[in-house]
Amino acid sequence: MVRKLLDNVLRDTAQPIIEITDEIRELLNDMLETMEINNGVGLAAPQIGISLQLIVIRVDGITYKLVNPIILKEKGLQSSDEGCLSLPGKVGKVWRPEKVVITALDENGAKIKFTAHKNLARVISHEVDHLNGILFTDKLREF
Repeated sequence: MVRKLLDNVLRDTAQPIIEITDEIRELLNDMLETMEINNGVGLAAPQIGISLQLIVIRVDGITYKLVNPIILKEKGLQSSDEGCLSLPGKVGKVWRPEKVVITALDENGAKIKFTAHKNLARVISHEVDHLNGILFTDKLREF
């Protein structure tokens, strides 16, 4: 179940994953299923009540399962309407980086680093914010 605005877990800083186990891989798969059922493009573990540094994303048909993601670099700005599964019905204009360089572990524990542009950069930024207790409404420019 996706947690909603007043749930305290959404404001906590998520804890890093020490070891990627079968349970963590199963959790990532469950998160992906929850995201799809709710017609989302991204989901962070705190949104399902689990304060761990895990995010799943599906953009342009590509699925990302990221463990302990860190945005190393941001470049440019883009503005677009944004919503969130944890704030159903709320949409507002948010500025996000146009490009991000991210490092994380994949679901098998391999270190990955890649550059994301445009919509993928936006979604990654949004989901990493969730791991730091930040909601998109904290960054709203316009409703």
